[in-house]
Amino acid sequence: MDFQEYIKPELLILIPVLVAIGYGLKKAEWLQDKHIPVCLGVIGIVLSLLWVLVGSIPFETTNAILEAVFTAIVQGVLVAAAAVYANQLLKQEKKTE
Repeated sequence: MDFQEYIKPELLILIPVLVAIGYGLKKAEWLQDKHIPVCLGVIGIVLSLLWVLVGSIPFETTNAILEAVFTAIVQGVLVAAAAVYANQLLKQEKKTE
């Protein structure tokens, strides 16, 4: 299965954005490496929520609001996971064993 089946095409741009943010967080002395994936998850959710809010979903009912929040959470987690995976692929590619 291809991850692109699950991530909305408009949000694929968030993967390299989150990879770049992850590199920036890696250089931050105040943040431990183990917290970077969680931070990327939160950032991914927030950016996905912004995408959903400016999207074409009318927020007239409670169901529409819940659907928007659910979509933002799922898409944010998926793009963050893809960004962490991409980072690990790049990291493993550099290793010589």
